[in-house]
Amino acid sequence: MRLIVVSVFASTFLSSAFAQHPEKIDVNPTFTISKYQTASPMRIVGYGDMRFTDPSVKMGTNPRVRKFLAERVAQENPEVLLLTGDMPYIGSNDADWQVFRDETALWRKKQILQLPTMGNHEVRGEHQKGIENYLQNFPGIQGHRYYSVLMGSVEVISLDMTSPSGGTSTQATWFAAQLDHLPKQVDFLFILYHTPWVVDEQSKLFTNLPSKEALTLRHLLEIHLHKMHAKVIVFNGHIHNYERFERNGVEYVTSGGGGAEPYPLLFRGSEDLYRDTAFPVYHYVTLDYRNGQLHGVMWKVKDPDADILSVEKKDEFTLVAEKNKTGVFIP
Repeated sequence: MRLIVVSVFASTFLSSAFAQHPEKIDVNPTFTISKYQTASPMRIVGYGDMRFTDPSVKMGTNPRVRKFLAERVAQENPEVLLLTGDMPYIGSNDADWQVFRDETALWRKKQILQLPTMGNHEVRGEHQKGIENYLQNFPGIQGHRYYSVLMGSVEVISLDMTSPSGGTSTQATWFAAQLDHLPKQVDFLFILYHTPWVVDEQSKLFTNLPSKEALTLRHLLEIHLHKMHAKVIVFNGHIHNYERFERNGVEYVTSGGGGAEPYPLLFRGSEDLYRDTAFPVYHYVTLDYRNGQLHGVMWKVKDPDADILSVEKKDEFTLVAEKNKTGVFIP
């Protein structure tokens, strides 16, 4: 099937390469954005777990910090926004989505490409209504609950925690096909999924994470690593804090500090590359791609109770593309 290639303009800049049907698994990217050529530089921002709702609600979400971060993200002038889920407080509540639209109006004014993944709060309340609201508020993904986007030397695969992900499921089969046919020009592959695939020791103890579904998808990724040329970054949310790991050459970043009630980490395990236990960690992550390198910075709200909110740099990392790498799977 011929891949439809389009340019970025307004909220309808994406064109679908195929409709996701169980009987047909397409190996091509779901969307290709033609404005990005091989090695085109790109600025990306990633974050999630905002819980947009009535600003008078202060239980479970911080409306002041949430609004500040949404505006601050726009001021970073990203071309692409990776959203790790739990954008509304109650996904089936139309009013919560209206607050989302109001508080993120600058995203659309600046024509920022929004690439989301569904979280558990998207389907909170009435499950099907939540899914419908999610798809209506992200028209650019054209009804796809999981999808891939090729942007020059960067690709994003967004998976759906609300769809089956077992070995014979349509989503898992499609994911494997995408990994098997990753375009040769891709330096960095981002994988979006709401719940984390690697977690800190405290999260393992108290939250029973990673979930069975997350581990299934992680294993599927890992058995493909030996034949993949791109550097992989798995970008998750759900934990209302920030964590970062490296496993089998894959970078795992958990960014769930968008405004939801923060989770304290009383201690950080030795595998967590972010060592600071300061609390709370409201934040977002900037990701700049240029010349085969990806530079990431975690920007944390300095003092959520300050009269004037500001952010400070709290974590920084640089990843290098590995065009000629040969991976080894370590179970």
